[in-house]
Amino acid sequence: MDKSPAILPPKWDGRATFSVEELPEIFPISRAGAYAAVAKGEIGCIRIGRRIVIPRAVIERMLTAA
Repeated sequence: MDKSPAILPPKWDGRATFSVEELPEIFPISRAGAYAAVAKGEIGCIRIGRRIVIPRAVIERMLTAA
C-alpha cells in the first residue's frame, strides 16, 4: 500500500488537530493573524467550549490549494 507524501513535516505526525497558536509554525502568519483568520471564517475550526482547534484535514487542504 503506497502512502502519499507527507504534507506537514514529521514534527506534526500523529496530530489530528492543531491549536491556533501552532498555526504560525505552519503558515507565514502571526498569532494575531491566525486568530483574525479563524474569527473571519477563513480557517475552518471546531470550537469546544473556549478551546479552538483546527482539524488536520483543513490545514492539509490549505497547504495543497494552489
